[in-house]
Amino acid sequence: MPSATAKLIVVVLDGLRYDAARKYMGYMEHLAEQGEAICVRVRSELPSLSRPLYEVLLTGTPAAKNGITANHVARLSRERSVFRLAADAGMRTAAAAYHWVSELYNAAPFNPLSDRHQHDEEKPIQHGIFYFEDHYPDSHLFADAEHLRRAHDPHFLYVHSMNIDDAGHKSGGESAQYERAVRAADGMLASLVPEWLALGYRILVTSDHGMSASGQHGGTAAEERSVPLYLLGDARLLLQEAGVEADAMPQLRMAPLMCRCLGIAPPAAMTGSAVVAFPASVSS
Repeated sequence: MPSATAKLIVVVLDGLRYDAARKYMGYMEHLAEQGEAICVRVRSELPSLSRPLYEVLLTGTPAAKNGITANHVARLSRERSVFRLAADAGMRTAAAAYHWVSELYNAAPFNPLSDRHQHDEEKPIQHGIFYFEDHYPDSHLFADAEHLRRAHDPHFLYVHSMNIDDAGHKSGGESAQYERAVRAADGMLASLVPEWLALGYRILVTSDHGMSASGQHGGTAAEERSVPLYLLGDARLLLQEAGVEADAMPQLRMAPLMCRCLGIAPPAAMTGSAVVAFPASVSS
């Protein structure tokens, strides 16, 4: 079991399809080839929409239980998120993320004039930089995240970018524009991940949902639900070959996995929190 001093960075590349990650993310796939990362396929929950899946990723509860059933449901979460659990355990938390993340865990509705920068140790997200336009450059977002890391040394840092999703909606999930956004995000990770690994961070890189060729998501098609999960650092050691027949890890297991990476016991409300083992690898 990880120690309580473990540190975790979770990167969510909004709208990233599993097949696009395996084809276009050359740096991440290099780490997988070298045995420095493991990539597994994750099956997104339904509906495969952003706000409901942010809640799934961070609370391990399905929409039918948590009530975040659509993108227009803009209110604070009623579940115990990984942010809340980490803060309650005496850990520092931070997020560079889309403003819906702030609305779920810190304050709703989001006020762009007062809520873009947040620093409050009583909140689940103690230090946050939140953006509110889908085309906010990923380069700026990763710079925001690195500023938070260096300035506040969080145990749990959540990094959430939107350019891949934005390109998919505008041009489709099989377009040159979408491919370009995926490749650009991979390049940004190539600049940051080596330093994060050298500092001993556990790192998870995943997505909330995929993207159809017509630029949609929310439904049941594989291209809308199948997303990657890269595990780096000794986070990959938490995956074991044991009793998993499918090549798609349920997304409901993501929050318990984050808890384990932080050395926190997942609460019973997190679906799959009693599961010890995860699939070690899947074919591309």
